[in-house]
Amino acid sequence: MLEEYYAQYDPEFMKLKTRIREILQEEEDLTEIVQLVGKDSLSEDQKAVLEVAKVIREDFLQQNAFSTYDYNCPLHKTLGMMKCIVRFFENAKRCIVESTKSEKKISWALINNSCEKQYLELSQMKFKDPRLPREELNNYFINLCDEIDNEFRKLVLG
Repeated sequence: MLEEYYAQYDPEFMKLKTRIREILQEEEDLTEIVQLVGKDSLSEDQKAVLEVAKVIREDFLQQNAFSTYDYNCPLHKTLGMMKCIVRFFENAKRCIVESTKSEKKISWALINNSCEKQYLELSQMKFKDPRLPREELNNYFINLCDEIDNEFRKLVLG
């Protein structure tokens, strides 16, 4: 019902929402495998799915109504967080898949180590005060997306 509203607010919103739902669905499917044979049996891109889904569940979807930063989340903050999470995930998945065709293999552990600051920032985004001016929050998310892109670029080239 609200698709039209979200599409007018930001054309990417529905695509991001769908992508986040797909990541969570993929995590649910992988959880069954992990329970049967363990996490070590997963491919590197599947490990990325589990880790990013954990950020989505624990740091994006869970809210604390009694905190000053989490009692309210304006749509522009929600959208910025979604963009950063999906940007990180898409970069991780692309790097892992493309590395299978090259000599330099990129694992989830390497991504986590190389992009540790950006990965940690995904968990810290929710602590941004929702009362900050919209422009300030938007700039924060744009800068974080740029940092994510730059770190993954360094990882691939480095």
